[in-house]
Formats: sequence, structure tokens, C-alpha cells
Amino acid sequence: MNTREKGAQKEQQVCACLLSAGVEILERNFRSRQGEIDIVGRDGEYLVFFEVKYRSGAGYGSAAQAVGNIKQRKICQVADYYRLCHHCAEDTPVRFDVVAVDGEKICWIKNAFDYVARC
Repeated sequence: MNTREKGAQKEQQVCACLLSAGVEILERNFRSRQGEIDIVGRDGEYLVFFEVKYRSGAGYGSAAQAVGNIKQRKICQVADYYRLCHHCAEDTPVRFDVVAVDGEKICWIKNAFDYVARC
């Protein structure tokens, strides 16, 4: 199984986990010129942008550590575009979550980072 297939498999597992927790999955792999958001969902009143990171081992650090400042900024830019395309109200509560998959362990980090405005 290549890296892309493994990533898709882990993303599917994450979706199943989120669905079982009551999250409504609105879209997967939303793309724009700025980048991609793995999963967009609704968790209660929140519109949630999920970044899924997978690491098979600890050789490159944990999956959660892979979502640094540059990645956060890109996710926020793509989230802005998503909200524009889907005519989301400006007062819609938004959250940025990371789902870190280390081996077979899934760790959902709610509100993993704050919105980063464009500079």
C-alpha cells in the first residue's frame, strides 16, 4: 500500500470516529489554490475544519507536531475560501481541530489552534 492509499485509509478511519462522536461530515478533501482541508464538519454549533495527520512511527515526531504555523496559516486561508464559497454567515462559530493518528492510536485535539489571519 503506497503513502496516498495509507493516508486515505487513515482518513476514512478518522471519519468513522468523528461520525460515531456525532460530527456531521460536510465535505472531504476541500481544495483551493491555497491548499486543502482534509475534513469539514459540523460539531454542534461549530463549523469545524479538521486536519488529519498520520505517522506510522516516532521517527519524524508525533503526528500532532506536524501541524506547524505555516500549515495552520494555510488551513485558515482555505477555511476562509470555504466559508466564502458556501456563503457562511460571518458570525458562524468556527473551530480548527487536529486529528493525530500515531500508529493505530487516534487522538482528536479540539480547538488545536486559533484562527490565523492573512498577513
